Amino acid sequence: MLLEVRNLSHNYDTELNPNNYTLKNINFNVDKGEFIGLIGHTGSGKSTLVQTLNGLIRPTEGKIMINNQDITETKHLRDIRKRVGLVFQYPEHQLFEETIFADVAFGPKNLGLKDNEIKERVKKALKLVNLDFEEFKDKSPFRLSGGQQRRVAIAGVLAMEPEILILDEPTAGLDPKARKELIKEIIDLKDKFGLTIILISHRMEEVAQLADRVLVLEKGELVLEGTPSYVFDHDQLLESIGLGIPQVTKIMKDLKKKLNDLEITTDIFTVEDAKEEILKLMRG
Repeated sequence: MLLEVRNLSHNYDTELNPNNYTLKNINFNVDKGEFIGLIGHTGSGKSTLVQTLNGLIRPTEGKIMINNQDITETKHLRDIRKRVGLVFQYPEHQLFEETIFADVAFGPKNLGLKDNEIKERVKKALKLVNLDFEEFKDKSPFRLSGGQQRRVAIAGVLAMEPEILILDEPTAGLDPKARKELIKEIIDLKDKFGLTIILISHRMEEVAQLADRVLVLEKGELVLEGTPSYVFDHDQLLESIGLGIPQVTKIMKDLKKKLNDLEITTDIFTVEDAKEEILKLMRG
């Protein structure tokens, strides 16, 4: 077990608001190499949760174990952030160096690594996000496209070589082409390198296609957990808390109802799979 969250609760101000908990008794595990989707309506506690995993917020109660070490008890926050990388929403807003090399190297440099190791980490991180080192290293990050800037920002976190990568709405604001490219790179990170990923997204299609398991937060509580097929089969619950299901899944469910519950697979999350299912139905 790579990550264990036990009885985790958080209150931003226990003196003024002793009963106002942003997180309430959260419990879950994450295995090495697993891809977790984290969904919930605005204000459900998603951002607070991932910031406790990264050490940015110290929880009021509970434990966070990474490889059996309770990170809520350590004072060495730099060690936590080496192990858990957090990429915020619109991470390109955090770019600040004059060159891409300097920006990606910032984290490793602050770890006290030697110059040759820093260079190797920058090379590797840029390769992971499909940016050629020689072509991009001396360019200004502010002269790149939005999608490229976001990939540079993600490379800066990957250069820290974390065990867990947390992505907060990584495709927000990108055009469809850049969004598709970034999703492919995220899939490659998991498949090629076995990276453990926690993804926050309001795009149910992304979560359904990428995640091995989905966690659903509502008002600071973990209300549903399971495979994408299991979670998105609870469409009434999700709708009641302001969430939806992937559009193609909804279409297949509606089709099944219109055909009087004829045997149709509805846990489908891509247009290609929906097409195959409909063709199979037409062939009888």
